[in-house]
Amino acid sequence: MTDEQNLELIERARKVFSGRVDFLLSAPSLKFLPDPAVPEIAFAGRSNVGKSSLLNAITGRKSLARTSVTPGRTQELNFFDVGGTMGELPDFRLVDMPGYGFAKAPPKVVEQWKKLVRDFLRGRVVLKRALVLIDSRHGVKPPDLEMMEMLDGAALSYRLVLTKADKVKASELDEVYAKVQVEARKHSAAYPEVMITSSETGLGIAEIRAAVLGDAEL
Repeated sequence: MTDEQNLELIERARKVFSGRVDFLLSAPSLKFLPDPAVPEIAFAGRSNVGKSSLLNAITGRKSLARTSVTPGRTQELNFFDVGGTMGELPDFRLVDMPGYGFAKAPPKVVEQWKKLVRDFLRGRVVLKRALVLIDSRHGVKPPDLEMMEMLDGAALSYRLVLTKADKVKASELDEVYAKVQVEARKHSAAYPEVMITSSETGLGIAEIRAAVLGDAEL
């Protein structure tokens, strides 16, 4: 993509996300999923990685996705409609997946999470791409690797996105970025280019917004 095409996509994405963005439903199991009528982009990440904050920043809403001080609170698939007009199908949907890596959750809850996510990833035909969020302060951790391996196994392509870039020094961010880039190239379904974001400063938000729109239009 040329620089001109990239700028055009960024502007189109800004307009799309400044329009209709609505919470649709929460699905605690697959039987509650909405009809697979439009493309979907899923967001995955460890508990407390800043997933809700990033979703709010991308959509330009302050409280579209709930933020919580209690890691592992969201244990359902949350769907959000983007674009379209009232009464009509949206252009695409965002899917906020349950946070993973929560240490205090009972084993039964963890197994339920794994089954829900694994079945969703493997069986959702309209799922175009996933974004796996990685905390810039910590880099790739074992739970992240497990998620990446699930996506590899489901043959669903995904982007690795560094969050909370404002929380680390520039030199540390460069080091984490390089390591995550190396890790991405070890995985068959991972997009080769890692993205860097900060919900606090707005770093990378326009670019990831454009990436989401581009992925939905694939």
